[in-house]
Amino acid sequence: MTDNIGALIVDLDGDLELTESDRARLVHPGCAGVILFSRNYHDRNQLHVLTNAIKQLRVPELFICVDQEGGRVQRFREGFTRLPPAAAFGTMYDEDQEEAVSAAHHCGAVMVEELRECGIDFSFAPVLDVTQAHSEVIGDRAFHYDPMIVAELAGAFIDGMRKAGMPAVGKHFPGHGGVAEDSHQCLPCDHRTLDALRKCDLVPYRKLLDRLSGVMTAHVHYDAINERVPAYSSYWLHAVLRGELGFTGAIFSDDLSMQGAVTEQTITERAEQALNAGCDYLILCKDRMAVDDVLEGCAALTDRNAYRDSFYASLA
Repeated sequence: MTDNIGALIVDLDGDLELTESDRARLVHPGCAGVILFSRNYHDRNQLHVLTNAIKQLRVPELFICVDQEGGRVQRFREGFTRLPPAAAFGTMYDEDQEEAVSAAHHCGAVMVEELRECGIDFSFAPVLDVTQAHSEVIGDRAFHYDPMIVAELAGAFIDGMRKAGMPAVGKHFPGHGGVAEDSHQCLPCDHRTLDALRKCDLVPYRKLLDRLSGVMTAHVHYDAINERVPAYSSYWLHAVLRGELGFTGAIFSDDLSMQGAVTEQTITERAEQALNAGCDYLILCKDRMAVDDVLEGCAALTDRNAYRDSFYASLA
């Protein structure tokens, strides 16, 4: 059992190095870790200095994470292997299944090896969404339109990650591939039934949950199933993800500053609702005032949580 850690994952005020406001914020016991973006990267040496500075701030150490899927979503590029989008493995699979599985495994390992060399603890990967023709926001971020092929290729990518020493965090539960809109800009609505999701979007989760250390939620409204987006819904997180599917890892909200997560409630009320619904970690970026409000106003950030402890221990 590790010393208690917080639940909030935040970005930095500074770009290439910590500011005094970053240091003051990150030592708050409600903080769990830092998520980095392209603006935080100049070269591998600078990144290593930055991650060391973050790690030295407190005990237990803050963890450091990033979105390094490949393709469109690869925060660190110059000096790193340019990873293909997930769909490239799907295209390869349609011609040579064995080669595609091997390539996915290899890229998962390469991604991990390069990140760990620079002090990054984990990447939010792989994408488990099942793409559909109208879903441009996911598009080539998904491995395939066939959920069984998604599960096979994502499983190989996960195995490569784990072999290289990094836990996998799949996204976006229960599936972002069925909507066209971008949840950064609005709240997408998926009108399908739960049975339809079980036959498609939930298949990769059902197949892979025993190999995932974490799952990130989708900011999508499944209006035929539940009135709340998954990050705020005990139905999605407890009844479906933990109950029906049996997931025992950590649950991460996607960024609560995204438009798909905005409601009439205050940010502190939304953070409390997400924790009460079953999120173990909350991501909150690009809004310093909101971060400070949540750190000061949400006491539940520092509550003991076995899922957080277990995930944190997996990073060692």
